[in-house]
Amino acid sequence: MLYIREWLMHRSFLTLLLIVNIIGTIYGYIWYGPQLAETPTIFLPFVPDSPTASLFFVFVLMAWLRHTHWPLMEALAVVTLVKYGIWAVVMNMLVFVITGQLGWAGWMLVVSHGAMAVQALLYAPHYRMSFIHVAIAAIWTLHNDVIDYVFGMMPQYQMLSQYTLQIGYFTFWLSISSIAVAYIFSRRR
Repeated sequence: MLYIREWLMHRSFLTLLLIVNIIGTIYGYIWYGPQLAETPTIFLPFVPDSPTASLFFVFVLMAWLRHTHWPLMEALAVVTLVKYGIWAVVMNMLVFVITGQLGWAGWMLVVSHGAMAVQALLYAPHYRMSFIHVAIAAIWTLHNDVIDYVFGMMPQYQMLSQYTLQIGYFTFWLSISSIAVAYIFSRRR
């Protein structure tokens, strides 16, 4: 296990992971492009959920490569990577169940978002976040849920629109679970 931890924190691997996350973040913001074009300016920071989650992790990786920590970014990263990683996998699997098909982009989203959640958990021993950092991440995340499901800014999955209330309820509890995961990691420190 120690060997795996050393490998995960090796500068070369962190650099590779940084590049992958930067590419994924850019692709994510491009994917949200049509929705962002229709989004009122006040909601713009809260609409692109997954790319913002990976952007938080980009900042974490940049700090680690400089042999330092950015605990607030660590808290925001772990909460949002777990939440949106799982959320996107579940939504795409729901699309598959409802329509009986999922194109290559859907499967790519399943794999990439699953990897987001996994990377958040793999790096748990290295986080230096405290309760206050997790509390700020919780406020951000729950506020994002309000923006998505009260103001209608959630990611657009047209084939799932009839399930918006159920998805909103699921998303709220996924947020709570992700916050709990971050809190547990903050206590293990």
